[in-house]
Amino acid sequence: MSYGLGAETDNLPAFVVMTSGDQGPEAGASIWSNGFLPSRHRGVAFLPTNDPIPYLSRPAGITGSMDALTLHSLRRLNAAAYERTGDIEIASRMASYEMAFRLQSSAPELLELSDETQATQDMYGLNDGATRKYGRNCLLARRMIERGVRFVMLADSSWDGHSYLKRNHDQHCQATDRPVAALLTDLKRRGLLDNTLVIWGGEFGRTPMAERSLPHLGANTVGRDHHATGFSMWLAGGGSRAGHVVGATDELGLRAVENPVHIHDLQATILHLLGLDHESLTYRQVGREFRLTDVGGRVVPETLA
Repeated sequence: MSYGLGAETDNLPAFVVMTSGDQGPEAGASIWSNGFLPSRHRGVAFLPTNDPIPYLSRPAGITGSMDALTLHSLRRLNAAAYERTGDIEIASRMASYEMAFRLQSSAPELLELSDETQATQDMYGLNDGATRKYGRNCLLARRMIERGVRFVMLADSSWDGHSYLKRNHDQHCQATDRPVAALLTDLKRRGLLDNTLVIWGGEFGRTPMAERSLPHLGANTVGRDHHATGFSMWLAGGGSRAGHVVGATDELGLRAVENPVHIHDLQATILHLLGLDHESLTYRQVGREFRLTDVGGRVVPETLA
């Protein structure tokens, strides 16, 4: 999105990531990496703490003017190196330093939730320990969208229920269901849902049959394994079709047997909804044009409003 559409604001990153749950994503920062694109398109992680952007505050004794002079000197050195080498990562580093400088002014206003009404904070569950962390991320996501952040990723971990699946999913559903409903409601009432695409899902589902855990964990720790051949995701807003189901699994929920949607089909559809042609959006690297959908992908017409 940041490569194809650019940024709507110079004061906040185009791609922001916020995490919640009982642990960080098991795959770590790789799930918001820049892939084959320059590193300026990598996600910027906001931590779930009172100081969400590490090292953003100026150290004691450093003034804004001193910071600006340091940045100016760094830019001159990096620009000379970029002119000499043409290394795109030097340009990405320059952009990163400058974004960090602008964030010192823009981030405090973004992160200050006291200007939200109590009713809005209650709707997102900020007054409930179970929903507070994910609810805060959902509310910040809405504020970021209003301020021109192109892509916001909310990662809630971990739903990997190999054991104690019911307890695991009960916990995560309780933490996320109310805030997600609040986000959709809030986007709609503010007139933002029509041009904001919300995508909910993971990289796989769970098997329709039980998986027993190791004996040392106890007899009643039933879970389910990874499952990639039949699971669901949903889209809302952004020109997607509401109240419609695409495809079906077999009677066991084991495999998608009717109109299955491949990951490249999903990616092609998302790009289409955001005004991009997945076959034309390419980036040249190591001698060939790369695209998100590789050499496959189709727009799924049933998902379009």
